[in-house]
Amino acid sequence: MTDTLRNSGYDVVVLGGGAAGLSGALTLARARRSVLVIDAGAPRNAPAEGVHGLLGREGMAPGELLARGREEVRHYGGRVLSGEATAVVREQDGFRVALADGASVRGRRVLVASGLVDELPEVPGLHERWGRDVLHCPYCHGWEVRDQPIGVLASGPLSVHQALLLRQWSEDVTYFAHTMPPPEGEDAEKLAARGIPVVHGEVASVEVGDGRLTGVRLSDGTVVRRAALVVSPRMVARAGFLSGLGLKPVAHPSGAGEHLPVDAAGRTDVPGVWAAGNVTEPSAQVGPAAAAGTAAAAQINADLIAEETRRAVEARR
Repeated sequence: MTDTLRNSGYDVVVLGGGAAGLSGALTLARARRSVLVIDAGAPRNAPAEGVHGLLGREGMAPGELLARGREEVRHYGGRVLSGEATAVVREQDGFRVALADGASVRGRRVLVASGLVDELPEVPGLHERWGRDVLHCPYCHGWEVRDQPIGVLASGPLSVHQALLLRQWSEDVTYFAHTMPPPEGEDAEKLAARGIPVVHGEVASVEVGDGRLTGVRLSDGTVVRRAALVVSPRMVARAGFLSGLGLKPVAHPSGAGEHLPVDAAGRTDVPGVWAAGNVTEPSAQVGPAAAAGTAAAAQINADLIAEETRRAVEARR
């Protein structure tokens, strides 16, 4: 880090350079705020071929979208730093963010947009195909696997829901019970009504040929031909660096993992700290994450204006 960045204080330090963080930083920079984005360079959607469902940017490579975002932030005077936050502590007039390289920066406010980590089931071959033909979101990738044989690997409370969703994109959907209890009652009835067979038995691996997924191998050696496999990863918020503030992720209501709770304005339980994007809402696609970053930034700017106005009034007395 340069001495200028190390010694400077900012109106807002943004932790995370994905869609939420960059959108928030862009809004703040255009509001003539001094803003620093600290980005660890590990976006959740990096393995994906393209971003989908984002108006005007349909199919754009995730890396290109973020590169454009960084350029836009810099255009308005914002700064973007490659680095990783390790701790955030409160100081008299804001916060100090410690970085992995030993440096630190100060900010009057903090916007947490650090995203999450997808923890996949431990099935051989699954990680290597993640984001290509091992998927989790039909709205992100359903079109790309339409009318193909799709498998759904039961790995969480949303798996039956996923199977029913995927039936919209393909008539050939198979539910693999894997190590989860087989669907019963209403869930079993729904799957049967939609023509989704349930395969019992643990999945041993995914089969790959010619650089693409070709099937699912069960522990008894049976191979069920599939062109794509949908899973429910456990979504874990990247928020360990906030523990010094007393902020800790909690279980998400969906049961799909954990998140950092915020109010409707993006405020956390710690005054001066906002959060947006996947760290607060695991299922948010790029568009909603970016919108949340913009909304939180507007609230942060309003909060700073209120503080500055209060001080100006007090100075006149």
